[in-house]
Amino acid sequence: MHLQNGSPAQRCLSPMELKNLTHVSEFFLLSLSDDLELQPLLLGPFLSMYLVAVLGNMLIILTVSSDSHLHTPMYFFLCSLSLADIGFISTTVPEMIVGIQTHSRVISYGGCLTQISFLVLFGCMDDILLTVMAYDRFVAICHPLHYSAMINPHVCFFLVLVSFFVSLLDSQLHNLVLLQFTCFKDVHISNFFCDPSQLLHLACSDTITKNIVMYFFGAIFGGVPLAGIFCSYYKVVSFILRVPSISGKYKAFFTCGSHLSVVCLFYGTAMGSYFGSALLPSPRKDIVASIMYSTVTPMLNPFIYSLRNRDIKSALWRLCSRII
Repeated sequence: MHLQNGSPAQRCLSPMELKNLTHVSEFFLLSLSDDLELQPLLLGPFLSMYLVAVLGNMLIILTVSSDSHLHTPMYFFLCSLSLADIGFISTTVPEMIVGIQTHSRVISYGGCLTQISFLVLFGCMDDILLTVMAYDRFVAICHPLHYSAMINPHVCFFLVLVSFFVSLLDSQLHNLVLLQFTCFKDVHISNFFCDPSQLLHLACSDTITKNIVMYFFGAIFGGVPLAGIFCSYYKVVSFILRVPSISGKYKAFFTCGSHLSVVCLFYGTAMGSYFGSALLPSPRKDIVASIMYSTVTPMLNPFIYSLRNRDIKSALWRLCSRII
């Protein structure tokens, strides 16, 4: 943030000083390491993780699209999740890689808001799609005879469209709130990308108001989907425990294992980063949690679903045999 005279602002300005404030022009993102010699060494691992994540999710989409055996609602939702993961990781990692390459951690105010828009959009889509997939598993296990009627192609497209438009609404609401803050007490963001919770923390406004805003968005767009997942799996577990066959119980739990692994990984790190920055600010802990949910989770999702899913593995072998 710069004042008209060009001097940086390191504190919240008084009402008289606010008259001299023009606009926020840029922010400085946190480097992954304070050691300048170590910075270039980080380029390889993060570039590799980005390529693995993008190629892995694209492979999932290609495999499902090319195999008619996988043209089911569950794999349609998986493809949608893979697309959201590609968008999610592409919002943060390429900017960081360019920053490492150019030795610059500066991001413009407009660029910061744009990054937040896409980050919230794809992150919220992940949230809602994971909830939709939990509902799909609930119907498949608890109401198998009504599955084709309850989860038909029209319902699938409708649920994915709803997830997109709700995520778009969340994204625009975040930007609308952040645009209300014209003064920031610092321009250094304690993360390697523009985190909305970090900007709220830096804004010169009442702390109670900022926390209310943060927890409100977290509860509505994070808590509600998570509650839906808990509700679905509560009913699934209750149903499975009544199944007399041990093999039947194992098969039902096995079909949910991949989804539960992704849910725990994504929600655990995302909520820890989102709320932790407000309760116990710690730049290095925040950046580790951010790397986990913004980089590691999208990279691991294809492996979690492919390695634990026999249908995906069989389809991958058939795809490879056709290519070779």
